[in-house]
Amino acid sequence: MGAINPTENLTMPTAAIAQEALLLRHDEGGIATLTLNRPKQYNALSQALLKELQAALNILARDAAVRVVVIAGSGPAFCAGHDLKEMRSHTDMALHKALFEQCSQVMLTINRLPQPVIARVHGVATAAGCQLVAACDLAVAADTARFATSGINLGLFCSTPAVALSRNLNRKQALELLLTGDFIDAATALQQGLINQVTPPAELDAAVQRLAGSLCAKSSLAVTVGKQMFYKQLDLELEQAYGYASKVMANNMKSEDAREGIDAFLAKRKPHWRDR
Repeated sequence: MGAINPTENLTMPTAAIAQEALLLRHDEGGIATLTLNRPKQYNALSQALLKELQAALNILARDAAVRVVVIAGSGPAFCAGHDLKEMRSHTDMALHKALFEQCSQVMLTINRLPQPVIARVHGVATAAGCQLVAACDLAVAADTARFATSGINLGLFCSTPAVALSRNLNRKQALELLLTGDFIDAATALQQGLINQVTPPAELDAAVQRLAGSLCAKSSLAVTVGKQMFYKQLDLELEQAYGYASKVMANNMKSEDAREGIDAFLAKRKPHWRDR
């Protein structure tokens, strides 16, 4: 894996560079994997890590070669949320507000990214780490993964995670997580709609690869249009949503990929997407 921002010391061994980098990126077959790399801190989202993640997402948004983005974590956990030591080292409300706004911007960028984003979850995903799972378009988890919005146990309601959770789970399930801080296992997270698939830990990478590969095989134009349309229509009234969806679909029909896809189906052959 290569670092997003390689160290200036070009003579440093690759393993040492990877160990020091807060975020790693690995590209293969149109899939870009971003790995949170603070394993000793359970990949807590420090200001520096959030900055690296934001920069990486901004680059990916302009990278037409990348069809799918995967967000993973190194070490024993996916992400333990914000860095509490860092947060307590500051008493200025303006700094805390800036931190939460910085994190919120990362979540919004994931939502607005043209590529679908898959969370690869192992270990724990707590507080803002659980928020990160909810913010991703899709999520695959090991059956040993656990999820919680545990801020309430510290006297801090997980307000920003609540935004993403309430858009994944129904209200009562989301509020129970937020008000109790209790952990749920992967099977419960699947049942409640927080994740898409559960797999044994040894099969996690293969499951993520299968899902990402399935998306890569589709027209990237249709996937990008579809992701944007899906999130926008959620905020519209039913009649407005149908009006907007009709317009998007009519425009999509004008694309070369749509014409090729329909022709291929009628001819009983595989489509050849223009974007591939």
